[in-house]
Amino acid sequence: MLAESNVMKKHTAPVDEEKPMKMEQVSNTCFAVLNEKNRVCDANSGLINVGGGMVIDTQSDLPHARQMIEMFGKVWSGMPERVVNTHEDSDHVFGNQLFQGAEIIGHRSLPERMKTVAEPTELQHMMQAAADPVTGPQLKAMHPGLSAAANQLSEDYDFSGVELIPPTTLFDDRLEVTLDDVEVHILHVGPCHEVGDAIVWMPKERVLFAGDVLFRLCTPMGWVGTFEKWFETLDMITNELKPDVIVPGHGPVCGLEGVTEMKAYLQYVRNESRHFFDNGVAASEAARRIDLGPYADWLCPERIYMNIERAYREFRGEPFDQPWEQEKTFDEIYGVALARGIVPTF
Repeated sequence: MLAESNVMKKHTAPVDEEKPMKMEQVSNTCFAVLNEKNRVCDANSGLINVGGGMVIDTQSDLPHARQMIEMFGKVWSGMPERVVNTHEDSDHVFGNQLFQGAEIIGHRSLPERMKTVAEPTELQHMMQAAADPVTGPQLKAMHPGLSAAANQLSEDYDFSGVELIPPTTLFDDRLEVTLDDVEVHILHVGPCHEVGDAIVWMPKERVLFAGDVLFRLCTPMGWVGTFEKWFETLDMITNELKPDVIVPGHGPVCGLEGVTEMKAYLQYVRNESRHFFDNGVAASEAARRIDLGPYADWLCPERIYMNIERAYREFRGEPFDQPWEQEKTFDEIYGVALARGIVPTF
């Protein structure tokens, strides 16, 4: 590692106008690469620049992963020896193949879950269908939300060449790694957003890489898990870890105020959902009618449909890992945006 990584010194990498990313130093040895558009797939990555190096999450496609490597390369002297995937979603694992020879760490559920939710060919086919002059109009007519999501992804992402590389170092509840004399705690906290949710905690520098347990200034999306588990995790971060700096899975770097805001949003949505559920209002209609209040300014407010539907599933006593219908989910989000007079964003 470069000696300058041990001195608190700010580094800012140039931003590509087409793929706006920036690097930010968040502590003595920790850095973050942030995707500033903050839409779907615009995930953040982290670097612990000591003891051989550890990268947290590897971006959504190979061009973004290479740009991340170039940015982190401003402060490291060689490719990192370890990679952590905070969960199974494609935007956190699709760059794994570029870290050949590195130890890739993840929760025990990730290898199988990645096969289900992070299949690159599915994304390629969806985007190709949306762009094709014959199938594109057909897809838009049948599934306007899925079509819009595919077209949005095409603005920034190219999933060609991605090979699904799962973690090979698997853990159950926690894994502690020592980088030189620096302790790193990797804690499984899911299912909140996904089954394999893990957070990376550096107690010495009080830095937390939160993965998608935390979305900042953009509406969260809960795929697999429960509200109660999510609340438990957010409370643990606030009351036990008490980090000074948090790198969320999506959105700008923050402190504990980001955790407080996230929990307040989830509590608000669940409480409002209970009211509509008890009055027999469908989740899709509730998503159109719930007052967004202070959260209307968060990016992608129409994602509220997913969080309401998840609350309804809990109220009905359905399994926390019940599969989602991708077409219906994106169509509903699209419909909520139109009903609220919002330009659909995913």
